[in-house]
Amino acid sequence: MLVPASNPPETTPTPRERPFYMGLSFQVLVGVAIAIILGYVSPTRAVAMKPLGDVFIRLITMIITLVIFCTLVTGIAGMEDMQKVGRVGGKALLYFEVVSTLALLIGLVVGNVVHPGSGLNVDPATLDPKAVAEYAGQGKAQSVTEFLVHIIPNTIVDAFTRGDILQVLFVSLLFGFALSLAGPRGKPLLEVLEALSRVVFGVVAILMRFAPIGAFGAMAFTIGKYGLASLGPLVKLMATLYITSILFVILVLGLIARLAGFGILRFLWFLREEILLVLATSSSEPALPSLMAKLEKLGCSKALVGLVVPTGYTFNADGTSLYMTLAALFVAQATHTHLTLTQQFTILGVALLTSKGASGVQGAAFIALVATMMVIPTIPVAGMALILGIDRFLSMCRAAVNMTGNAVATLVVARWENELDRDTMLKRLAGAESGGR
Repeated sequence: MLVPASNPPETTPTPRERPFYMGLSFQVLVGVAIAIILGYVSPTRAVAMKPLGDVFIRLITMIITLVIFCTLVTGIAGMEDMQKVGRVGGKALLYFEVVSTLALLIGLVVGNVVHPGSGLNVDPATLDPKAVAEYAGQGKAQSVTEFLVHIIPNTIVDAFTRGDILQVLFVSLLFGFALSLAGPRGKPLLEVLEALSRVVFGVVAILMRFAPIGAFGAMAFTIGKYGLASLGPLVKLMATLYITSILFVILVLGLIARLAGFGILRFLWFLREEILLVLATSSSEPALPSLMAKLEKLGCSKALVGLVVPTGYTFNADGTSLYMTLAALFVAQATHTHLTLTQQFTILGVALLTSKGASGVQGAAFIALVATMMVIPTIPVAGMALILGIDRFLSMCRAAVNMTGNAVATLVVARWENELDRDTMLKRLAGAESGGR
C-alpha cells in the first residue's frame, strides 16, 4: 500500500532588507555632502541650485494645510470624549510654556557665562542700519489682542491659501467638533475625509522621495552664497548656539523623554530623516507631514498628533527661544552695550511673546529677535547686521531643535493621556534603529 507523500510545510519568505543606499536619510546625507563640496568648489553654480530647494519646500508646504485639516478633523470626529480635546490642548500649552521659558532662561545664562560677543569691539556708528531696516519694519511686536485676533482668518479659504498654521488649526477644530456633533449624519463626510487623508499622506510619501534633491539645492545655495569663510569672525556665536542646543536636547529633552519612558538618542535616530531635512533646508516646515506620520506609528492617536504638533510649531519654539536671548546678549556685548539685570529680564519677557509663531518660517526668528531688541533702546538694532550673514547657519540649528522639541512634546502629552503602550513604542523605536521603518 502506497503511502501518499506528505506535503512539505509552507514557509513564508522573509522580507529582504533594503540596501542602506535606498534609505531616504542616506540619500539626503549624500545630497548635503555633494552640495557642500559644490558650494566650496564653485560658489556661482551652487547659488544657481537655489530653485531646487525652493521648489521642494513649496511642494511640501502646499500640502501641509491639507495634512493638518484631514488629520485633526477625522481624529476629533472619531473621538468619543470631546472633553479630551480641551484637556490635551491645555496640557500641551502648559508644557510648551514651561519648556520654551526654560530655553529662554538657558540662552540668557549661557550668554552671560560665555560672553560670545566679547572681543569683537564693534562701533555702533559704523553699522549700516539699512541692512536690518526691512526686518525692523516687519518686527513690530504683536500685542496679545492682535495675536488672538490673527488666529481667526478673514474667510475659511483664506486660512488655507495663506498657509497660516494657527488659522488652519482653528478652522480644523471647528470642523472636527461640528462633524462630531452631527453624529451618524456626518458619517458619509467623515469617510470621505478619511479617504482624502490616506491620499494626502500618499502624496507626501511621493514628494519625500525628492527630499535629497531639495536638500542638495538648499544647502548648495547656503554654502555658495555665504561661504564657509563667512563663519570665521562669528564662529564663537555659532559654536555657542550649536553646543548649547545639543546639550539642551540631550540633557533637558533627554530628561523629559526619560520621565516619559523612552530614550532621547534612540528617538533622535528614529527621526534622523526629518532632522537631516530640516538641517538642509533651514526650516522645520518641510518635515511636518512625515513627522506627524511617524508619531502616529509610535502609537499616538491621529487627533492628538494633529492637535499637538501644529500647535507646537507656533507655541513651542525651543531652538528659537535659545537663540533669541543668546543672540540679543551677543549684539549687546559686541557693541559694548551694558545691560542691567532688569533689562535682560525685560528681553526675556518680551521674547516669550515674540517667539510665538517664529518656528516654521525661514527668517521669522530673526524678525522676532529684531522686535524683541527694539524694546531696549540702548541696544543698537543695527547691530543685528553682525549676524545677518550667518543667520542661515544659525537657522539650521534653531529649526532642528524646534522640530525635535515638538516631537518629544507630542509623546509626553500622549503618555500623560495614557495613549501610548511603552513596550510597543520601544519596540518600534528599536525596529527603526535596526533599519526597519
